[in-house]
Amino acid sequence: MMQATTPDATGNRTDATKEQPFSEGRVTIVVVGGGSAGWLTAALLAADHQADPRINITLIESASVPTIGVGEGTWPSMRATLARIGISETEFIQSCDASFKQGSVFRNWRSTAPQDCYYHPFTPPVAANELNMAEHWFRHHQQVEFAAAVSSQPAIIAAGLAPKRITTPEYAFLQNYGYHLDAGKFVALLSNHAKRLGVKHLVDDVVAVQSHPDGRIAGLQTAQHGALTGDLFVDCSGLSSLLLGQHYQTPLLSVQHSLLNDSALAVQVPYENDHAPIASATLATAQAQGWVWDIGLPTRRGVGFVHHSGHTDEEQAHRTLAQYLHLSEQELNARYQPRLIRFTPGYRKQFWRHNCVAVGMAAGFIEPLEASALVMVELSATFISEQLPRSLAQLAIVSERFNQTFSYRWQQIVEFLKLHYVLSTRDDSDYWLAQRAEASIPASLQQKLTMWQHLVPSRYDLPMAEELFPAASYQYILYGMRHLPVSERPNKANSRANQAFAEVQQQIQQLRAGLVPNRELLHQIKTHGLQKI
Repeated sequence: MMQATTPDATGNRTDATKEQPFSEGRVTIVVVGGGSAGWLTAALLAADHQADPRINITLIESASVPTIGVGEGTWPSMRATLARIGISETEFIQSCDASFKQGSVFRNWRSTAPQDCYYHPFTPPVAANELNMAEHWFRHHQQVEFAAAVSSQPAIIAAGLAPKRITTPEYAFLQNYGYHLDAGKFVALLSNHAKRLGVKHLVDDVVAVQSHPDGRIAGLQTAQHGALTGDLFVDCSGLSSLLLGQHYQTPLLSVQHSLLNDSALAVQVPYENDHAPIASATLATAQAQGWVWDIGLPTRRGVGFVHHSGHTDEEQAHRTLAQYLHLSEQELNARYQPRLIRFTPGYRKQFWRHNCVAVGMAAGFIEPLEASALVMVELSATFISEQLPRSLAQLAIVSERFNQTFSYRWQQIVEFLKLHYVLSTRDDSDYWLAQRAEASIPASLQQKLTMWQHLVPSRYDLPMAEELFPAASYQYILYGMRHLPVSERPNKANSRANQAFAEVQQQIQQLRAGLVPNRELLHQIKTHGLQKI
């Protein structure tokens, strides 16, 4: 445990506490912890403010604290983030063993039937700016799945095709996409890039925190480099949460009453050969006691079994993962050495205290369903950068805004992930019954489900200007799980809707003819690179 130091009874202070905060508009930022959260935050801050010599950024990380390294899926927002900080897409793909992610495929979440499957694509429904296509799909729900009717992307995912061509410029697309990536290689790329942008890097251990009388952090005492002073401290120290959790004792609000899962058993699995197809989406396959993620990179797959320790012990977890991979438990343990990760699902009561703000797992962590971890880092870093306080008065305002915004976002993540469970009809274990227990469903989700008995998800369900999950995402899950309204709304035939449905089918034919498989495009990119925008 770190020590916390404050001025003594005589009022004497260390040199760290004598400096005036935000003097002459200067801001010294100290990022504590590396990993994806630390380096992405540092790189974004440095890129946004590289023209301002008054902004100084230092990242300190311990050599003895390993990163978890299982956050290998991103949302489409990562394309804009990488472009913003100045990393070319070609360099990113070549350096991070990256592949394209066009959404998620959910297998056996509705039932245990072998054919049970639905899609959550990243591309929004056709004609979404003109019509709420769900209202017009209900007439056809027995003939075609919702996602397949309103988007060409499920067909492209099923065919294993890439979302663009080699001639498509960097970060542009024919089908919206994010990435699958090697988390360790991603950190290395971000680290090197952030240093080129001027971020100072220290490898050291933080042993104590020095405080101002008003509670702000004045500096960090390090084992090797002495006192490290700053105006703003960004806690990216992972689950240990050195500053927000340990120093400020900000409690973690557990959400395990809603989302049971607290464990993941993860492995990295090679392909059978160098020509094996690479999945175009994250595969999420429900099991009797949890679910398995399956992420395809060019050189390997990342696979993990997410579960609740109260319903599944380690031996059962190993057995489930081995069965998914068509291996014996002995083969699984001998060849891949699975790594068990324990976590408490939840988020901090506050994320910004005084001049300390937590980003990444220091702020919270919930199971990786829908891969929201990295997007929360992106959103947090962007908020900090664009609202960077230059005075103590601004600091108080920005921190309050940040806390309000991210409390809502964490609540929305809980609500959206819970939706996947409550709509299931699986009854093959106590686990699924516990996930659907009425007392475990957030009140906000219960209200929405009541409205959705007769109405389709719409903008009226989502009050914020920048929602994590738009109405279309709720529709993809709701109707993918076949949770239709109890009575159809009166609906006149709409020629524009019929035209839009036809456009989807035309687009599927055109894309199938013009796109190549994921592996082929990734090989082309590694050989030739993408066009610069």
